[in-house]
Amino acid sequence: MPQSKNLYYKQNRLKQLRAFCRAAQSGSISLAAEQLFLSQPTVTLQIQALEREMALSLFERRGPRIELTPEGEVLYRLSQPLVEGIDKLDETFHAHFGRLDSGELAIAAGESTLLYVLPEPIKRFTEAYRGIRVKLHNVTGRDGMAMLRNDEADLAVGSMLDVPDDIVYRPSLGFDNSLITPLGHPLGELGTVTLADIAAYGLILPPRHLATWRMLEMEFERQGLSLEVSLEAGGWEVIKKYVELGLGVSIVTDVCLTGDEQLVRRPLGDQLPQRSYGVVVRRGKFLSPQAKRFIDMMDPQFFVGRQEPGSA
Repeated sequence: MPQSKNLYYKQNRLKQLRAFCRAAQSGSISLAAEQLFLSQPTVTLQIQALEREMALSLFERRGPRIELTPEGEVLYRLSQPLVEGIDKLDETFHAHFGRLDSGELAIAAGESTLLYVLPEPIKRFTEAYRGIRVKLHNVTGRDGMAMLRNDEADLAVGSMLDVPDDIVYRPSLGFDNSLITPLGHPLGELGTVTLADIAAYGLILPPRHLATWRMLEMEFERQGLSLEVSLEAGGWEVIKKYVELGLGVSIVTDVCLTGDEQLVRRPLGDQLPQRSYGVVVRRGKFLSPQAKRFIDMMDPQFFVGRQEPGSA
């Protein structure tokens, strides 16, 4: 192949892969076109050319959205780090020499993580890199996974019980659990509290689909006990307030307790495993210099002894 034709082929392939990746992330040709500042027919033609040259069908239509075929999913996993690496080459190059004064960092996390785990790391990061715009997305764990898989967030921070094959999670912080009761509650009068004691009362817990409920359900079941939940409430701050008002008791992670609450705390460190929190990234994702700096600042051991995500 002549050199000029080969160069044209490579440049065109990059455009095709960029259009393909944006369409895969957004689930829409029109949204991909908006993000790339191109017309919708142009993006459609680029993707069709890629499908024709590779003899593959990359998308199938599901109502108003498009979804990747199995072959499309494989190509996306292979091509997305390459496209993102090229698009962020300038930032990565300057970061190599210690110059990191622009760009953006998107982090997905639940409300408790945003309130109790992230403030100090975010404060240190923004003071060290004032030119980087940080976007914090307050989402549930399930929505956070979706953001990672759609490349809408660079990383997530949170607590995980089960880690999918396409996700890298390294717990770096651990917190014990405690029972909290209103002042004067019978459980608060006990010197030592067991799960059997707690089982006689209905608990105030975060919604069922969150990790706290599942963790407690597993531990209660392991001891042959039934977990009774009298009230579901979103967020530790809401739960603490309802306990203070005498609406019930709860089991919370110690990270949310400041000592200023008007309630009684009974440690459950010998009854329940610690709750871990850490950095979560999509396996194989190209990590921007901003994301790498934040991860290294929050957890210096994250990349030690492992292949760095996105380095393959």
